[in-house]
Amino acid sequence: MLEEFEKTGREALDALRRIDNPAALEEFRIAWLARKGRITVMLSQIGKLPSHERRDGGQLANKIKTEVTAVYEALEEKLAAAQVRMEPLVDVTLPGEPVLRGRSHIISQTISELLEIFGRMGFGIAYGPEVEDEWHNFVALNIPREHPARDPRDNFYIDDTTLLRSQTSTIQIRVMEATKPPIRVVAPGRVYRPDTVDATHMFMFHQLEALVVDEGVSMVDLKSSINQFIHAFFGADTGWRFRPSFFPFTEPSCEVDILWVDKSGREDWMEIGGCGMVDPNVFDAVGIDSEKYTGWAFGFGIERLAMKKYGISDIRLLFENDLRFLRQF
Repeated sequence: MLEEFEKTGREALDALRRIDNPAALEEFRIAWLARKGRITVMLSQIGKLPSHERRDGGQLANKIKTEVTAVYEALEEKLAAAQVRMEPLVDVTLPGEPVLRGRSHIISQTISELLEIFGRMGFGIAYGPEVEDEWHNFVALNIPREHPARDPRDNFYIDDTTLLRSQTSTIQIRVMEATKPPIRVVAPGRVYRPDTVDATHMFMFHQLEALVVDEGVSMVDLKSSINQFIHAFFGADTGWRFRPSFFPFTEPSCEVDILWVDKSGREDWMEIGGCGMVDPNVFDAVGIDSEKYTGWAFGFGIERLAMKKYGISDIRLLFENDLRFLRQF
């Protein structure tokens, strides 16, 4: 039995001499020093020795365990030190790498600013679905079936009666269906039209709809509200104008133009949206007494507002996701 103890010790030391990596050392520990390892099993054999051999056997077994453990621990430290030397050094005195912080897209920033301005003017906020039926997108807005705006080639139809909304005016219909006057809301959202993409047009863009319905509302209220908004958003010196126009859902109707100055200093007018007094037929469609109430509405293109305010010359820049451009805002 004592010879077996000495053989176990020699084999353990031989095995340790062949180890040159931490993984192999861990395998040795499990095979030799763990609870079911060969060294531990050897120690458990001491009690089976004849009584006259137990003293010598115990001393020998403990000596073998001590030697193997010492060699194991020394090798463990050596391999750990070698591993540290292989790892790249970190100079903690060097400045850290900058962490890039995200920010809202320029369109999201513009929408937030618009809602804050109209919030100060006493407007609530309304939202509506982007997939609409013809009733809310056309019929209730006094747009007859023969009107060019309902041409399938000018809309993104999903089926015969459902389409992606072409204007946020659909939200004013939903608000008036659910709410009795007085009404004072703005409604931001995406709209879709199959326009040819160029510097000022996109097949998907954002609008901000505004609606006021009450007794005694007039064109003066519309003009003063738009004037207050434009000066709050663009600055007190911003030039703008009303231009007579036609929309089926407002009468009288106007286009709103902003004075545009390009990088060369050339001035021109840029349309940002349409407005007008709510047509009585729209009130009748949603069950509001058109003899008692009047109202005004407008729809502004949010991209064009942002382009005018920040001097952006091409609407496509807003959707190309070029971080070199977006990080400017």
